Amino acid sequence: MKPAPAKNIPDNTGKKPCDLSIQVKRLNPWQQLIKRTADIVFSLITLAITLPVFIILALLIKLYDKGPVIFRQERTGRNGKPFTLLKFRTMKQDAETNGPMLSSPNDPRVTPVGRFMRRHKLDEIPNFINVLKGEMSVVGPRPERQYYLDLLRKENEEVDLLLNFKPGVTCTGQVVYGYASDIEQMTERIKYELDYVRAPSLRKDAFIIWQTFLLLIRGRRK
Repeated sequence: MKPAPAKNIPDNTGKKPCDLSIQVKRLNPWQQLIKRTADIVFSLITLAITLPVFIILALLIKLYDKGPVIFRQERTGRNGKPFTLLKFRTMKQDAETNGPMLSSPNDPRVTPVGRFMRRHKLDEIPNFINVLKGEMSVVGPRPERQYYLDLLRKENEEVDLLLNFKPGVTCTGQVVYGYASDIEQMTERIKYELDYVRAPSLRKDAFIIWQTFLLLIRGRRK
């Protein structure tokens, strides 16, 4: 069952349920048009510039275990609509044969080339194909699997606020916090994402993109 992007949640106090959607600030129509145009232009430029890197990484992934280069996984997008996220495969094949499992810093399932890609966020280059298809934005909340959204909702019911926006290739939580290896860490990272959706702006998007660029250059340390 898909969660409603903005639903009435009872507070068990006898008061009228609160509508989570009123806690979200939206861009005006002109800002939305600028953001979508920027998404398309930025994605086309990024894919063109990184084409040689794309080819090299594809070869390295294929040489390691002859498995698929692109990893496809269902994620939950805007308004709870599922979509297929595209990434470079960073783990060994059949890494989740026992069900959903978060990655840890020294996860043995991550391949050597996968570890390098994660450190510099290169595994997310194919995300820009999702942006061109209109399923994602360059900046927006991290796209999660429905399984983890259901778990996160038990910790913080405001997680549904994130579904009012297209998920992004990058956002504050990913830049500041990085990867999460358990639900507790995911809950902490979600706080940064919630701060973004409560007050989104084009200026904030530009700053997040710049911070992501710096992260790509220096690499994540944790």
